[in-house]
Amino acid sequence: MIDGPYFVLTVLGVLGTGLMAGVFGAFSVFVMRGLAALPPAQGVAAMNAINASALAPAFMVLFLGTTVLCSVIAVVTFVLWPDGGTAELLVGSVLYLVGSFGLTMVANVPRNEALTRLGPGTPEAAAYWPTYVREWTMWNHVRMIASAGAALAYLLALT
Repeated sequence: MIDGPYFVLTVLGVLGTGLMAGVFGAFSVFVMRGLAALPPAQGVAAMNAINASALAPAFMVLFLGTTVLCSVIAVVTFVLWPDGGTAELLVGSVLYLVGSFGLTMVANVPRNEALTRLGPGTPEAAAYWPTYVREWTMWNHVRMIASAGAALAYLLALT
């Protein structure tokens, strides 16, 4: 059984990855659907505002803090190789680092940057908006599932 500092790191891993799964889930389930229902100019403007506000410390501490925490758990697991929960700890770390952080960097952020470059009321923005919503939401579903899987793996490591 995991105890001591490993226990604390793992519990924090469950909380961080679980919270991120919730954030991603909220976007997939109702935020993106609500934005998609708006006229393109309003949807683009709202999403650009959301993306700008995501850079605020509250979200960045959670998102990047969980990324650092998952990295620490992976490194410590490789270095110390605990008696129990090793596979679960590594699976949880890989799920979050690749499926959440990695996908954010290679799938969602480039789409956000492309959307930001378009003026909300332009024909280009109106043409790109349906594609953006579909693709961004699809990758967000993957981030949600990966984050929830990471939380579950870390939780299983505690048992």
